[in-house]
Amino acid sequence: MDTNVLVAALKSSRGTSFRLLSMVGDKRITFNVSTPLVVEYEAILLREIVSMAPEDIESVIDYLSFISERHEIFYLWRPLLRDPKDDHILELAVKAEAIIVTWNLKDFVPASTFGIEVMTPRDFLIRLEK
Repeated sequence: MDTNVLVAALKSSRGTSFRLLSMVGDKRITFNVSTPLVVEYEAILLREIVSMAPEDIESVIDYLSFISERHEIFYLWRPLLRDPKDDHILELAVKAEAIIVTWNLKDFVPASTFGIEVMTPRDFLIRLEK
């Protein structure tokens, strides 16, 4: 789950990002994290989510880290994506053989080179419901 999805989920309880985050623990979904992703979650959420106390944000991140499969990343493809700050997400998806869920589809076009699907939270939820 790209950071922009987590930010959207914590800013509004009405959208598909929140619905996806609410499915944490659902056996149909495996969340995957790496150290760079958790560090990014923390930095961006603490900056962007002013409606939550920092300790509550830390609790969300701690819980996501606890329930997720954790991966060490050893790839050195960088920079590959349009936004080099997203390369670690692609590396995690390759390692975990996972789908990247993001609102920034254009940023992850090269992911298909590695056989990685990229979809919006809405499209991901639609696939789950089939």
